[in-house]
Amino acid sequence: MPNMANPPLHIVHTENSCGWGGQEIRVLTEAAGMMRRGHRVTILCPAEAKIYSAAQQRGIPAVALPIARKNLQGLFALRRWLAEHHPDVVNTHSSTDTWLTALARLTLNGLAVVRTRHISAPVPRNLPSRWLYRHAVDRIATTGEALRLQLVRGLDLPPDHVISVPTGIDLALYCPQPDEVRTRIRTELGVSPAAKVVGIVATLRSWKGHTYLLQAFSSLAAKHPELELIIAGDGPMREQIAGWAAQSGVAGRIHLTGQREDVPALLAAMDVFVLPSYANEGVPQALMQAMAAGLPVVSTHVGAIDELVADKLSGFLVEPKNAAQLEEKLAELLQNPELCARFGQKGREIVEARYSLNAMLDAMEGIFYSCVQR
Repeated sequence: MPNMANPPLHIVHTENSCGWGGQEIRVLTEAAGMMRRGHRVTILCPAEAKIYSAAQQRGIPAVALPIARKNLQGLFALRRWLAEHHPDVVNTHSSTDTWLTALARLTLNGLAVVRTRHISAPVPRNLPSRWLYRHAVDRIATTGEALRLQLVRGLDLPPDHVISVPTGIDLALYCPQPDEVRTRIRTELGVSPAAKVVGIVATLRSWKGHTYLLQAFSSLAAKHPELELIIAGDGPMREQIAGWAAQSGVAGRIHLTGQREDVPALLAAMDVFVLPSYANEGVPQALMQAMAAGLPVVSTHVGAIDELVADKLSGFLVEPKNAAQLEEKLAELLQNPELCARFGQKGREIVEARYSLNAMLDAMEGIFYSCVQR
């Protein structure tokens, strides 16, 4: 619920990334949620960034600044905008925009800065990084407890300086769908009504592990003609993944959908959801969404995934880059409908208890107010 004891804030999000994935979706989801709570929100990003057009489509104010790279042009443009508009708090999201904001802040008074850390990629243990994370920002929010501990231990940060705030999702949107939705999407994609369907929704980038999924699926599909695979998303590995699928020997049972906006409906067409990432993950939104939709999941021991997926209770966790283990666990689920139903129910319960949209907004709102009041 909105914090009625404090006045509305002007919250600015900076994002230099020109890509698209869970990080950008969280920024937009959080921004829209804060606007509904009465706060003023602005997103600062490069004009060419996908988040710029996506924010405009969602009615979220966005300003284009040349902050895609660390250079003086971006620093001066960002500093000038902040000096003219006097936001209460800036929430940075990637390395470049965090550095630019930190340097701009040196000549600005009264500006609170929060750094959200979305991924588990290691941070260099050097003096610049320690200054940035300890002194240049007022608080750090991470998307999982494993990421929080990684920063605290790796950079010798005070434990209360870093707070875990998992991404929250709209549980009314991500939920089990009626059978007619499942039928409609399968018909649209050319998936057999009787098929057993494995699915993934993720940006097509190397560390999401699509190559290991294709290896596991190709082997499994050779033994089970009823199996089909849905790969949803777009990204830098699109052509490579399409090529691997074409050479798999079961190309007619692999459906590459491209980028989709109807993810809840797409999940309804699946029987098992898989995310075989081998690096960089925090707590992936795609896994949350699949669990909220009542799907059993198979993922990996990477980042903070095991904070979300209860191994052998709501899904299976396998070692990263291990196609054989992935195949084994997919086969176990696809051959056991009762286990799928039990995992799916438990997954929905976990997401309802810990990963609601309001829980995320409450936590971030509390961080913002504490930094502003300091």
